[in-house]
Amino acid sequence: MMKPYVYITRKLPEDTIAELTELFEVKMWEHEDIPAPREVILKEAQKASALITMLSDKVDMEVLSAGESLKVVANLAVGFDNIDLEAATKRGVIVTNTPDVLTETTADLTFALLMASARRIVEAAEYIKNGKWGGWSPYLLAGHDVFGKTIGIVGMGKIGEAVARRAKGFGMDILYHNRSRKHEAEKELGAVYSSFEDLVAKADFVVSLAPLTPETRNLFTADVFAKMKQNAIFINAGRGPVVDEQALYDALKNGEIAGAGLDVFEKEPISSEHPLLQLPNLTAIPHIGSASTETRTTMIKLCCTNVKAVLTGDSPKTIVNKEVIQ
Repeated sequence: MMKPYVYITRKLPEDTIAELTELFEVKMWEHEDIPAPREVILKEAQKASALITMLSDKVDMEVLSAGESLKVVANLAVGFDNIDLEAATKRGVIVTNTPDVLTETTADLTFALLMASARRIVEAAEYIKNGKWGGWSPYLLAGHDVFGKTIGIVGMGKIGEAVARRAKGFGMDILYHNRSRKHEAEKELGAVYSSFEDLVAKADFVVSLAPLTPETRNLFTADVFAKMKQNAIFINAGRGPVVDEQALYDALKNGEIAGAGLDVFEKEPISSEHPLLQLPNLTAIPHIGSASTETRTTMIKLCCTNVKAVLTGDSPKTIVNKEVIQ
């Protein structure tokens, strides 16, 4: 009897997928840093019982219906907006993600990006590497304080709450906007629920951790940036398409806001020629929110556990479309 076939769209360390290789036929794309081409994913989906995918892989009806054996798509991310969830559910394909395990790691990165943007850390590092440090002056690479300021978090999920805990440690006032009130966070952290309009007007640091939905796409427009404080700093560690990047460029270029830090972009990867990267008050990093060795390994193993469960007739740990198995 043939073993179920599992295809993984990026090269992963062999030891992290041992749980699968012992039981199933497993094949990986040969590159870690180059996405598997769509034609390859379509070809592999024709015979796969399971796919382990990345957030950059588009898993639409064409992929989901390429073969008759597909039972599960395990996304190596907490987000799953790259997957046509409705199509997967209609075809009885289970979709899983990797929530919770990356919460603290992503919160660390988000707050690090906030601090680096505020204190111009990357700019300062390049300044000294390029031999520009000729002496001391009172306002040399002067940035903005973080302690005691107001942070406004848009998208108060688990990662947002973890960022708020870090902000509390810096004595910051915490505003948040979310689809629903978070009463425990209000009680524990002193977070104050705010309308989106009030938050962007009052916060010194506006931090977007919002998921990508029809309501949040292009949420941050020219009008929104115009309402922010002139010394405000915008941080996006959630989803790139929630920002109108031309509007952000104009706001930074024209001094409407003081700076920005981005871990995500509308289209990834971005070119080094991207207009935003030409601005000195923009700190950009390549979508590494959950990129600690420990967390990425845990994420991979959770994907493997979910795939193994589905292919052996058990329930996966973190299913997105629960109606498939109800």
